[in-house]
Amino acid sequence: MEIDPSIDEAWMRYAFRLAQRAEEQGEVPVGAVVVKDNRCIAEGWNAVIDRHDPTAHAEIVALRAAGLALENYRLGSVTLYVTLEPCVMCMGAISHARINRLVFGAYDAKRGAVCNALSLSDASFLNHHINWVGGVLENECSELLRDFFKARR
Repeated sequence: MEIDPSIDEAWMRYAFRLAQRAEEQGEVPVGAVVVKDNRCIAEGWNAVIDRHDPTAHAEIVALRAAGLALENYRLGSVTLYVTLEPCVMCMGAISHARINRLVFGAYDAKRGAVCNALSLSDASFLNHHINWVGGVLENECSELLRDFFKARR
């Protein structure tokens, strides 16, 4: 099934606003939204500092909320939008949740586990392969992160 790119861009803009919320709270600006039938069922943003939880990445926060919303730990019928290519921890959770589709904004050459540092989206040792699209609103998502870290130095 072909997805209209304007739909991906609209949901990525939503995730981008969540990333800005993370930044306002002093967190690394990453946002995530879980969409089912073109409707938001869950959202999240980085909250590791606020929650004192090293696993509180935007994706994990959103996946936990989606599981509660759907009353199921299997999330095969959803699309996860996230402003940054997920890390290895988040890709593990995405795989275990059986996410149908992943869309991300900025690529992460150093820690990205979809197609950069690791390629877990189609790793042979995982029993679920994830359809993914990268680079949606890449410039905006990358710039937000770049500016955040530049201000921290």
